[in-house]
Amino acid sequence: MESVWDYPRPPRLERTAARVTVVHAGLVIVDSDRCWRVLETSHPPVYYVPRDAVADGVLEPGTGRSYCEFKGVAGYWDLVAGHTRVRRAGWSYEHPTPGYTDIAGAVAFYPGRVDECRVSGELVRPQEGDFYGGWITAGITGPFKGGPETTGW
Repeated sequence: MESVWDYPRPPRLERTAARVTVVHAGLVIVDSDRCWRVLETSHPPVYYVPRDAVADGVLEPGTGRSYCEFKGVAGYWDLVAGHTRVRRAGWSYEHPTPGYTDIAGAVAFYPGRVDECRVSGELVRPQEGDFYGGWITAGITGPFKGGPETTGW
């Protein structure tokens, strides 16, 4: 068991060999074992997949930017799969700050905005809220930031 309260601040970036899959509208969007996890105090892990592991033609630049005090400026991606468009389904750091350069261009998906995300075959439960994109599996314990009344943690 991993407790998110044992994760560091600033966040730790680590490679993972776990198979990460993302499915939406009946299409496999991601199937990769070349991913990274970002582990930050009070947050479930966020999985970043190399851009070349994302199915061709499904990502289009989305609107808006956000800023992470650790990783820098994030841009958003719309997912176009089948006859659906999911606005801001994922994000990436094209020019992350030092310490996070391994995830430059890699894409993180919000598990609550696609039909299915899995880690090593296990279905992921999305982190609460509409800002953070953590992936909750059976081996991760909280409580987790993101739900109502947790912004002050």
